[in-house]
Amino acid sequence: MTKSCFCLQENPKPFFALAKELYPGQFKPTISHYFVKLLEKKGLLERVYTQNIDTLERVAGISTEKIVEAHGTFHTAHCIKSSCSLEYSQEWMRDRIFKDEVPTCDECGAYVKPDIVFFGEGLPQRFFQLRDRDFPSCDLLLVMGTSLKVQPFAGLTGHVKETTPRVLINREKCKSDSGCQLFWGYGSSKLDFDSEKAYRDVALLGDCDDQCSMMAEKLGWKEELDQLVRDEHAKIDDDSNQKDSSSIDEDNSSPVDPTDIQQVLPRSSAVDPPCNFLICPSSSPPQDES
Repeated sequence: MTKSCFCLQENPKPFFALAKELYPGQFKPTISHYFVKLLEKKGLLERVYTQNIDTLERVAGISTEKIVEAHGTFHTAHCIKSSCSLEYSQEWMRDRIFKDEVPTCDECGAYVKPDIVFFGEGLPQRFFQLRDRDFPSCDLLLVMGTSLKVQPFAGLTGHVKETTPRVLINREKCKSDSGCQLFWGYGSSKLDFDSEKAYRDVALLGDCDDQCSMMAEKLGWKEELDQLVRDEHAKIDDDSNQKDSSSIDEDNSSPVDPTDIQQVLPRSSAVDPPCNFLICPSSSPPQDES
């Protein structure tokens, strides 16, 4: 068991207080999320790899099989007792967190934790399985809104072929260098925009949403993207209004020590900006996971 899980067992309240603040449903997907959805609709998306735990890719309508949530997700939860590990839904977990209850397993009484990756925990096996298949066949790698500092996620840029174009969409240039290039199949993960040897890396600097809108316009998709955002946001607003009609009671939770929260901080909650995913478009037909 990791140190973070020990902290959760000893004092679960700080984590669940933080989980209430981070819980999905308080924010809408951005233009960037819907641009990725548009890539899927057009048969161009092989996979989206995200460090985010907010499930906004799912809310944007991207198919589950197209998403790899490297740092886990609030979409499901499990009992932390290894001999039990009973799975619970996002709705089950949300109901208890927003009632300021510490969720416990119906079967064994142990704590139930959302399936987000804590510091010290391993990444989901699906990350490694699909990484080894997706990246060697990638035709174009888009890297969006990330500092590329968190491993092993940052090293993904070095797992495409040396001839694969890599496009960074970010507010500033970042040059990921995992220091372990020899362990990757095709060379360095370091992005090279400016040296004399630069030949495949491109930086589109600015706000991710602005750059995605620009790409959509260049591709002749701007009107379709704008309509998709309007339609999907309207659906979210309708759902939100329905939930407000049976709103949750006033927050009566007691304050918690910030140092306690830091001990159980999810792996990606304080590291990178909110929109950080790697995308593997492919010109080949989409593959099944099996």
